Amino acid sequence: MAVPERINSKENQDYPKEPRWLAITAMLATGLVYAGLPSKLSVGPDWLLLAVMGAIVVATVISHRVGYHGADKMIGYAASAILTLALIWSLGLLVAAIPKHEIDPKVLLRSAVALWVTNVLVFALWYWRLDGGGPHEREKVPGHKEGAFLFPQMSCGTISDPDWSPNFVDYLFLAFNTSTAFSPTDTPALSAWAKVLMMIQATISLTVLALLAARAVNIL
Repeated sequence: MAVPERINSKENQDYPKEPRWLAITAMLATGLVYAGLPSKLSVGPDWLLLAVMGAIVVATVISHRVGYHGADKMIGYAASAILTLALIWSLGLLVAAIPKHEIDPKVLLRSAVALWVTNVLVFALWYWRLDGGGPHEREKVPGHKEGAFLFPQMSCGTISDPDWSPNFVDYLFLAFNTSTAFSPTDTPALSAWAKVLMMIQATISLTVLALLAARAVNIL
C-alpha cells in the first residue's frame, strides 16, 4: 500500500493560509441538519451521517496538520460524495412520500427546508474543494488569477486586491445564489465541471421548492 506523500509544511509559509474551520463547520452542520429529518427520509439511523462527518473531520484535520495534503484532499472528496448521495437519496424519498400521505404535512415542509439548506452547504463544499485545485493549491500562489469561477474581484483591475483569494464564504454565497436564482449572479462559471455541478444544484433546489409550493397549496 502506497504511503501518502508528505508535503513540506514550510512550502507556503510566505502566503496567508485559507481558514478551514468554515468548511468543517459546514460539514458538521450538514450532518446535524440531516439528523433532524424523520427516519423515513434519511439513510440509516438519524445520527449516522453526523457521526460519519465527525469521523471524517477528525481524519482530515489530522491529515492537514501533519502535511498529508493528498490524503486530506481524497478524504474531502469522499465526504462531499457521501453528503451528495445522502441528499439525493433523501430527496427521492421525499418525492415518494408526498403522494402516500404517510408523513405529517408540517414535517414534510420542515424536511424540504432542511434538504434545501443541505443542498446549499453540500455544493458550497464541492465548489470550495474543486476550484483552482482546492484550498491547498490556491495557497501556493498569491492571489487568485484563474479558476472555474470568475469572481468579481478577479475582473476589477487595479481596484481589486492583487493578493485576493476566495475562501469558503465566497463559495457559500455562490451556492446560495445558485439555489435561489437557479443561475449565476455575480460569479459566472467558466469550466465544464462547474457548469454541470451548478445545473445539478439548481435542479435539486427547483425540485425542493416545487414540492414546498405544492404542499403549501394543499395545506392552505
